[in-house]
Amino acid sequence: MVLGVRGMPNVQGGVETHAEQLYERLATLGCDVEVLVRTPFVPPGQQAFGSIRIRRLWAPRKAGFEALVHSVIGVLYAGLKRPDVLHIHSIGPAIVTPLARLFGLKVVVTYHSQNYEHEKWGGLARWLLRTGERFGMRCSNARIAISKLIAGLIRSKHGRDSFLIPNGVVPPTPASQTDVIEGLGLQPGRYFLQVGRISHEKRQLDLVNAFGQGNIGDWKLVLVGGLDASPYSQEVEKAAREANVVLAGFQKGVALAQLYSHAGGFILPSSNEGLPIALLEAMSYGLPVLASDIPPNLELALPQLCYFPMGNVPALAAALERMMSTPRDAAASAARRQWVIDSYDWNRVAADTLRVYRSVTGQSVTDNTAH
Repeated sequence: MVLGVRGMPNVQGGVETHAEQLYERLATLGCDVEVLVRTPFVPPGQQAFGSIRIRRLWAPRKAGFEALVHSVIGVLYAGLKRPDVLHIHSIGPAIVTPLARLFGLKVVVTYHSQNYEHEKWGGLARWLLRTGERFGMRCSNARIAISKLIAGLIRSKHGRDSFLIPNGVVPPTPASQTDVIEGLGLQPGRYFLQVGRISHEKRQLDLVNAFGQGNIGDWKLVLVGGLDASPYSQEVEKAAREANVVLAGFQKGVALAQLYSHAGGFILPSSNEGLPIALLEAMSYGLPVLASDIPPNLELALPQLCYFPMGNVPALAAALERMMSTPRDAAASAARRQWVIDSYDWNRVAADTLRVYRSVTGQSVTDNTAH
């Protein structure tokens, strides 16, 4: 049973993408999977996604309380249904780990990112997230870290071992069609792409401002991500329209594949990440990338020219100009694509996760991923 996912399929968010890919494969491996999702994100008729059962449980549509309320309801439901393993995603929902253990459940917690560092949260929300981190890491039967950085944090801060299991990528088939990008007024190979939630930690404003400062000719900037009513989202929308930036909204499937396939480069200016799925996806298409020099991005050990100082808009503008003027290298593109596909394989992620489940349920397991 899975807790901590807002919804699936096609719900924007790194955790949701992770869950969609992981549990589809675990079902193929023979797991009976039930995902507890939140009512605002899944229509009432949605009861399954492939072989995965979908259970809608009520949640308020209010930032800061949505995850907490849903997690409490979810753990009560799990206490009644008695799954072999309750897998909780993210440190916010992990606040219910002690209650789940009190019910006698076997609990696995995946630590995706230090959410309390996100600028949008106030004091109470940060306290709840830090409490969730402490409870999830110290009270669970097993912990999964998606990066070496997070595994080290779990060890140094909470004195616990964890299983290092990163995110994965789906090997894509690059799209030859161009109707979607043409409909957005784009030319193949002549636009910068950013994919992610419109939120403070993704720092879209830095990118929009750098795009406006740079000497980028007829290149365009495309932001893929759904706008909402938050002040930051409205600020990004205003700045983007003033800078002639293309706001493509939330995209999935064929449309997103076209945007990745024909981009001139991918930009990730984030201030906070776990292990960035969108960056891995971009590299799986062979795209040249620019990423902020925060530790989770540096962990990928990309060439030095792929990084810029986080928050430094002039440096990002200069990096955009350099990317635009650098001829595309087919051999380097193929090497990037192969490296990320080999290193971040969802099938291996699923197999390693199943080993964790077997370890907490007392089944024999041989595993060298624990740290």
